[in-house]
Amino acid sequence: MKALIFAAGLGERMRPLTNHTPKPLLHVGGKALIVWHLEKLAAIGVRQVVINTSWLADRFPQALGNGERWGLAIDYIYEGETPLETGGGMLNALPRLGDAPFLLVNGDIWSDYDFARLPREPEGMAHLVMVDPPGYATHGDFALDDAGHVRRDGAHRLTYAGIGVYRPALLAEWQAHADADAGRAPNGKPRFRLAPVLRAFMEGDAIAGEHHRGRWTDVGTPERLAQLDRELLAR
Repeated sequence: MKALIFAAGLGERMRPLTNHTPKPLLHVGGKALIVWHLEKLAAIGVRQVVINTSWLADRFPQALGNGERWGLAIDYIYEGETPLETGGGMLNALPRLGDAPFLLVNGDIWSDYDFARLPREPEGMAHLVMVDPPGYATHGDFALDDAGHVRRDGAHRLTYAGIGVYRPALLAEWQAHADADAGRAPNGKPRFRLAPVLRAFMEGDAIAGEHHRGRWTDVGTPERLAQLDRELLAR
């Protein structure tokens, strides 16, 4: 199985920390956020990792090299100066990922979730890891029903953790499902969010999921980064 790490964000809410360092390369617990992911991917047998980049793209190969130190082969893919959003970023990376399901993880999260729990073959188009909504975003993203299907809405809404397994076919007809603000980046590449595409497939029970009740942090502000760093160093 190959893996894709989303690392193309501008990190605007993390300034000034991200003025010279992309958010996934910020350190917590003694190592870069993205290194926690690389170590876990290598531990479950992943050998090829695609990392999409935009802001300060040259910093990634400088910090991570070719991945050899983890037993990985890292393939960097540059989106351009304007990030392509989650859907566009995934679409842009598909030629490097092949036709088989791949593991996806956001480069700016930290979790104790065990990647080995993820199915190599999702039931439908994707398998998403969900967590309890954090205090700063209590509404949640989607709901998870008793059969393990992800729904647009429901009584118990959860937050998408930025971890999942996806089939490339999910984006085969992305134009039919993308929302109204989908468009093109200045370099002409499609730029759109992944969530509306996922919602379109939820109607047919094609998006499965699970509820992770362990630790998870979306490192979106300097304060959350500092808190996570303290917790990991104390542990």
